[in-house]
Amino acid sequence: MSMNGAQSLVTTLVDCGVDVCFTNPGTSEMHFVAALDMEDRMRCVLGLFEGVVTGAADGYARMAGKPACTLLHLGPGLGNGLANLHNARRAFSPMVNVVGEHATYHRALDAPLTSDIEGIAAPVSGWVKVSEQPQQVAADGAAAVQAAWGPPGRIATLILPADTAWEGPAEPAPALAIPSAPAVPDASVEQAISALRSGELCAFLISGNGTTQRGLNLIDQITRATGARVFADTFVPHIAGGVGVPAVARLPYFAEQAEEALAGVRHLILVDTKAPVSFFAYPGRASELTPEGAKVVQLSHIGDDSLPALEALLDAVGTPEGTALQAERPRLATGDLTPGAVAQSLAALLPEQAVLVNESATSGGALPGFLAASPQHEMLNLTGGAIGMGLPAALGAAVATPGRRTVALQADGSAMYTIQALWSIAREGLDVTTIIFANRKYAILQMEFMRVGAQNPGPKAMDMLDLSRPDLNFVDLAKGMGMPGMQARDAASFNAALAESFATPGPYLIEALV
Repeated sequence: MSMNGAQSLVTTLVDCGVDVCFTNPGTSEMHFVAALDMEDRMRCVLGLFEGVVTGAADGYARMAGKPACTLLHLGPGLGNGLANLHNARRAFSPMVNVVGEHATYHRALDAPLTSDIEGIAAPVSGWVKVSEQPQQVAADGAAAVQAAWGPPGRIATLILPADTAWEGPAEPAPALAIPSAPAVPDASVEQAISALRSGELCAFLISGNGTTQRGLNLIDQITRATGARVFADTFVPHIAGGVGVPAVARLPYFAEQAEEALAGVRHLILVDTKAPVSFFAYPGRASELTPEGAKVVQLSHIGDDSLPALEALLDAVGTPEGTALQAERPRLATGDLTPGAVAQSLAALLPEQAVLVNESATSGGALPGFLAASPQHEMLNLTGGAIGMGLPAALGAAVATPGRRTVALQADGSAMYTIQALWSIAREGLDVTTIIFANRKYAILQMEFMRVGAQNPGPKAMDMLDLSRPDLNFVDLAKGMGMPGMQARDAASFNAALAESFATPGPYLIEALV
């Protein structure tokens, strides 16, 4: 049977290994929707807002290690998804965006939805192309997958005019080879070895492969053998944790605390990351956080095959005696419900191999300490600072990891950016526990107001950082989208709700009034 351009593209995407599509289509994409309907190998997940679609593709990629595709409607639809595309770009998440466009002959008429889609896509994409002929669509799709999936992972945006989707004849294109991760140069390894043997204080700053279980174990042995320190990036995209996985502190968010943590370091060894800078500029403070006079050693860049380089470092410095100490799993919290109590009870009850998606902002400070003694798990974090990532990324992570419990740790203010993700999670029947830290304020902004040197806040300023009048009710919001839940006001009620959620298949929301 002869195919049109859309059908050839869908077949090619699946043949290339892209078999999940997070979608929010419009008129220009209807032939692609019809093609999806004909391809049983492609799973389609509907999002009610494009920011949910792009955030879900980000979470999926971080857990699946391969791209999903998104389906977005013209420039405005792509624009609605930009915030989470920004986060995905910062996480080096592979993703293929299929963005509908007006028919080639219709573009010049400047219809109401006409826009510069290439211009909108460029800042968040590593590869952008408009398919101008139906016979070229499939080959462009294969090239998009190759561009997205190749290390270190990037966003590829394929713009599909409506007529190239509905016209034919067209044929699927063969999959293209995915480039291998480049090896770390011997010179970089030797520089790191020299630093570790210098007798001066060294510190590792790690991300990427360095925060996998294998990477963490290698770096733990290196640091115990040499006395070097180690920090993960403040907003590391993905990190393993739990019993048997060495616990690593994150570089603090606030610049002055990061400077204090790095004080005295003479050699900063970078593994799959770059030298640290402050999240924002502050009056009278330096933006670069590397200690003055310290040497930066770039062991590996993100996307490099860095684990063999870490093995070479360990061979050079020698395996340390003994093993790292492991904390005892905490008991359930009692008494008042605080962010610390939530973290403690979560660590006490967390199932094996859970996936945690963390956008808890100020309420999540206690999580790493308690979770170090919980069962092994993986955590995804906000990377680009564009809030509204947590719930969509939990949706995508759960699609990527069937049979594992996903836990979304979500601040209340940022939850409202992409609250529609709850509907998609409920519709798909995913095993996602959503914990809303409900302090009813933009707490991080209240802190930042003072830190940036603004004048003392008055009632009008503080009211712009307050989420009351009326209070949000996340249990009612969840129920309205088909998800059961309960509100917890103390540790006992939180513990009961969390245990029920973990014991029951499907989604559940807990609003923790902290």
